Amino acid sequence: MKKSQLYVLAALFIAAGLTAFFYKWKVLKFPVHPVEQSEVWELQARVEYQPRSGPNRVVLQVPIDPPGYSILDERFVARGYGMNTERRREQRSREVQWTIRRASGSQALYYRATVFRDGTPSPERDRPQLASPPELEEPFAGAAAALLETVRAQSVDSATFAARLIQEFNDANPGQEVALLLQDRRGDYDRVRFAIDLLAIRNIAARLVHGVRLDAATGQGGELRPWLQVYDTSAGVWHTIDPRSASIGWPEDLFLWSRHPGAVLEVEGSPRARFDIRVQKSMVDSLEAAVQRLEVRDRNLVAYSLLALPLHTQDVYRILLMVPIGAFIMLILRNLVGVKTFGTFMPVLIAISFKWTSLLAGIVLFVLIVGMGLLVRFYMERLKLLLVPRLTSVLIVVVLLMALVSVLSNKMGLEVGLSIALFPMIIMTMTIERVSVAWDERGGGFAMKMAAGSLVIASLAYLVMSWPPLEHLLFVYPELLLVLLGLTLLLGRYSGYRLTELMRFRALARPQQDG
Repeated sequence: MKKSQLYVLAALFIAAGLTAFFYKWKVLKFPVHPVEQSEVWELQARVEYQPRSGPNRVVLQVPIDPPGYSILDERFVARGYGMNTERRREQRSREVQWTIRRASGSQALYYRATVFRDGTPSPERDRPQLASPPELEEPFAGAAAALLETVRAQSVDSATFAARLIQEFNDANPGQEVALLLQDRRGDYDRVRFAIDLLAIRNIAARLVHGVRLDAATGQGGELRPWLQVYDTSAGVWHTIDPRSASIGWPEDLFLWSRHPGAVLEVEGSPRARFDIRVQKSMVDSLEAAVQRLEVRDRNLVAYSLLALPLHTQDVYRILLMVPIGAFIMLILRNLVGVKTFGTFMPVLIAISFKWTSLLAGIVLFVLIVGMGLLVRFYMERLKLLLVPRLTSVLIVVVLLMALVSVLSNKMGLEVGLSIALFPMIIMTMTIERVSVAWDERGGGFAMKMAAGSLVIASLAYLVMSWPPLEHLLFVYPELLLVLLGLTLLLGRYSGYRLTELMRFRALARPQQDG
């Protein structure tokens, strides 16, 4: 294969890994830090009413696809009631219907939702339906015409037109036309609905939506309020206007409760129904919040990921995903620096064995056990044993040595010698055999040099592999291994001088002196 093809393949791997990482980070909101926390809100709507004799039906509008937020979980609490949820496509609204044939005493029904702020509000782009203009009588028709003409002269588009109209409504010293039109309209809901009627006269599509501000400064109390939205035909988007301040734009902390134009709560035959909302902020682990959000969006996004595995299997993969990092460090130190080691992956295996012992205790045990094992190995050499019996004998002796270290450490009150596991024992046995073979073939100095190089690389690999942010990053974003694969391919054909070779032969690079 040509080098250009190799470079293209490496570039593809790196681009694919970085693209997947960026998508999960920016779009799916997976955390890049291990202890990162996300803000979630608990919303509770409580309905209280006095039932009438006979059947009762309670209809409550509930959130659906709130822009800027994701619903992680929701629950309906109504003991003894039948429940049915229904979506209304034309209004992009959803309602829950509670029904009961007989009820007595004050009734309390609850809707609870856990929502997460995405931080990226999605614009409302559904097409509007223009409301029918109201049929006003004189003198209201003349006052409305005069008011709309004044507002038109001070605005440039539908959004500024509606905002200017709201400003006229909120003026502390309103004109005669406004005072006449609003004489029987006191509340925010009445004024917003009347503004929608006046906008319809000018062929401006508008609608009322219900929202609640999720502001930690307000404590647990929440208030459901109306908001005015007008449709910008040229841009094809809805503009949101606060009917209290006439400001244009979607507030970051505004949670859209419902787009239903009517009342949020309807209780048949019970005018004394009460409805209140409570909100509460809490902090949760960002990874947990991201998983819950993906499960709501599409369960397959989580089902085909490492996050769906059992916890004990996830713990295993948290270690396995770090093995390529250790191998890449060894690749750099061997191929670019020129450090001599035993085998290709022996330093990585030693680094993994340090997971059970910690670095300092692992180095102490490594030197102690390998040194004592070498003495036993050389004695076995005199007995002229074959390879397999010799390895078995060394293994038995290593186990006895580790047991002796553990007993003595326990007696001395040291926990270092108690960090023993099956995997490090096998690694040490194989290391003893490799050191002894190198000793026989190349001498003691070469064997010690190889052992020291392996220990240095293993120690460095352990420090990198045990870094919590990197461990978290690779477990949450395993596609980053594609980037590592691309870098490995780029280094795969490097056959130039290593750093140690440049230092060894630096005298040759100096200019020759005559004489």
